[in-house]
Amino acid sequence: MNDLPAAVQKAVQQEEAKGATIKNIVAEKESGQTVYEVETIVSGHTRDLIFDATGKIVESEEEVSIDAVPAPAKAAFEASGKVVKVETVTKGANVTYEAQVEKNGKKSEVAVDALGKRVKP
Repeated sequence: MNDLPAAVQKAVQQEEAKGATIKNIVAEKESGQTVYEVETIVSGHTRDLIFDATGKIVESEEEVSIDAVPAPAKAAFEASGKVVKVETVTKGANVTYEAQVEKNGKKSEVAVDALGKRVKP
């Protein structure tokens, strides 16, 4: 935590104040920029937040129930196999859905938009 830029430290502390339990913090390079992924647990489910160096959230991934996603996304996931875990992924104004599915003993990740069309995870 002490190695984070001050703005990111402040943003992470605000998440803790909202009841999130911080599980892990990792600095990563994305498109040449350093970002900070903060893995949290909130109300018993996972939520990962990616901050830029200014403390702004650039992406969030939050675990949700299968019934919390739009029907076309749910149908796309269920057509791919047994749904193990579902997340809502928000990048700016863009929202997609990712699921870990199991079929024939193999796990894979499926990412779709609200209409159930596949997108890159």
